[in-house]
Amino acid sequence: MSQATFKPASLVLATLGLSLAVFMQVLDTTIANVALPTIAGNLGVSGEQGTWVITSFAVCNAIALPLTGWLARRFGQLKLFLGAVILFVLTSFLCGISRSMPELVLFRALQGLVAGPLYPMGQTLLLAIFPAAKRGMALSLLAMVAVVAPIIGPIAGGWITDNYSWPWIFFINVPIGIIAVTIVLGQLRHMPEKTVKQPIDYIGLILLVLGVGTLQVVLDKGNDLDWFDSNFIVIGTLIALVALVTLVMWELTDKHPIINLRLFKYRNFTFGTLALVMGYSAFFGLNLLLPQWLQTQLGYTAIWAGLAAAPLGILPVFLSPIVGKYSSKVDLRLLAGGSFLVMGTTSFMRAAFNTEVDFASIVQVQVFMGLGVALFFMPTTSILLSSLPHSEIAEGSGLATFLRVLGGSFASSLSTWLWHRREIFHHAQLTENITAYNPQAQQYIEQMGGASQAHFAQIDRVIEQQAYMMSTIDFFSLLGWIFFALIVIIMLAKPPFHAKASGGDH
Repeated sequence: MSQATFKPASLVLATLGLSLAVFMQVLDTTIANVALPTIAGNLGVSGEQGTWVITSFAVCNAIALPLTGWLARRFGQLKLFLGAVILFVLTSFLCGISRSMPELVLFRALQGLVAGPLYPMGQTLLLAIFPAAKRGMALSLLAMVAVVAPIIGPIAGGWITDNYSWPWIFFINVPIGIIAVTIVLGQLRHMPEKTVKQPIDYIGLILLVLGVGTLQVVLDKGNDLDWFDSNFIVIGTLIALVALVTLVMWELTDKHPIINLRLFKYRNFTFGTLALVMGYSAFFGLNLLLPQWLQTQLGYTAIWAGLAAAPLGILPVFLSPIVGKYSSKVDLRLLAGGSFLVMGTTSFMRAAFNTEVDFASIVQVQVFMGLGVALFFMPTTSILLSSLPHSEIAEGSGLATFLRVLGGSFASSLSTWLWHRREIFHHAQLTENITAYNPQAQQYIEQMGGASQAHFAQIDRVIEQQAYMMSTIDFFSLLGWIFFALIVIIMLAKPPFHAKASGGDH
C-alpha cells in the first residue's frame, strides 16, 4: 500500500484529531497576550520583560518552520507530527509549573521550537488522507481552525486568568494534546511512509537561527528603543541583514538546503505565497490594531475589545466547509480575489469610523469581513501548493507557513510603529490650530471657563484622541489599498489549481 492509496478507518475522526492539534498550537500564539500583565506581576518583573513570553515563542517557532521539510523526510510525516504534539504538551506543562520569568521564557522558547512542524504537518497529512476531489474541503477545515483559534485565544486567556490562574492557559493544552495524539495514532498508525537520510545543512541552519532570531528581536524591541536612534537596533539590523542575504545565497547553491528556495521556480507557489504572506500580514495588523484602538482610545476593556473583534469568526465557521466542497468547480483566483475585495472594502468601512462609533457598527463590519476570511486561506493555500510535486508539498507548506509567520511578525511591529508615528504627525498639526488667533479655539476655551493648566491638559487629551482617530483612519485606508493590490497579484497565478501527484507547471 502506498501513502496515496491509504485511507483511515474514519476520515471524520482523523480530521478531528489533526485539527485539534493544530487548533491547540494556533490558540497558543495569542492566548498568553492578555495574561501578560498578570504573569509579569506574579513573577515579579516589568511588563516590558513580560513580553519575552511572546517573543521567545515567536522567534523559536519561526526558526523551526523551515526545518519541517528536512525533519519530515528524515523521520516521516506522521512520526514528526505525533512527536511535535507530545513535546508541545510536555513543554506546555513545564510552562504552567514555571516559578520564575527565566524559566517561563526558556520553556516558551522550547514550546515554540516543537510547535514549528504542527501546522504544515497537519496540512500535509490532511491532504494525504483526503481524496484529490475533496482536498479543498480539508484545507477549508484547517483554514477555519487558523482563523477561529487566534480570535478565541485572547477571550479564553482573559477568562481563564480572571477566573482561575495564568498557569491554566498552558495546562489546558495537556488534555487537548492527549486526545489529539490518541485519535491520530488510532487512525493513521498503519499509514506507510518513506524516510530519506539526508545530511543537514548546518551552515544554513546557523544563518537561519542568527538571521531570523536577530530580526525577530529587532522587530520586537524597535518601538521600545525608538528604532534606528538605538545602537542595539542598528547593530541587530546589520547582523540580521548580512545573515539573511548570506542565507539566500547559500541556500540557492547548497545541494541539500534547509530552506528550499528553488520552490519559487513554480509560478503558482511564488504568486500564491506572495498573496498569502501579504494578505495575512494585513489581516494580522488589522486584528492587532483594532482591539488596541478600542482599549486605549474608546475605553473598552480587554474582554469587550475581544468580543468586538470575535464576530470575524462567525461566517468562516459556516462558510469554510461550503467553500471547500464547491471550490473544485470555481476558478480559485476568483475566490481569493473576492476575499481581497471584501477585506479591502471592510478596511475602507473602518476608515469611515469616528470616536462616536458604537459597538454594533464595529461588530457588523467584523461579521462582513468574515466573508473575506472564509474565502482567503483555502484558495490561496490551494493555489500555492497546486503546482508542487507531491514529494515537495510538506516542504512548500513549511516554507509558506514560515513566511506567513514572519510576515505576521513584521506586521505586528510595523503596524504599531506606523500608528504611533501618524498620531504624532496629526497631533502636531492639530496643536498648531490652538492659538490666540483662532476664534473657534478661543471660544472653546472660554466655554470651558477660561485658560488654565487643567483646561489645556483636557484639550490635549481631546487632541490626542482625535490624532489617534486620524492615524487609525490612515492605517485602515492603507490596508484597503494593500488588499485591492492583492487582487492583481493573485490573478497572475495559472490554472489548474488542484494538487497533482507529480510535478507542475513552472
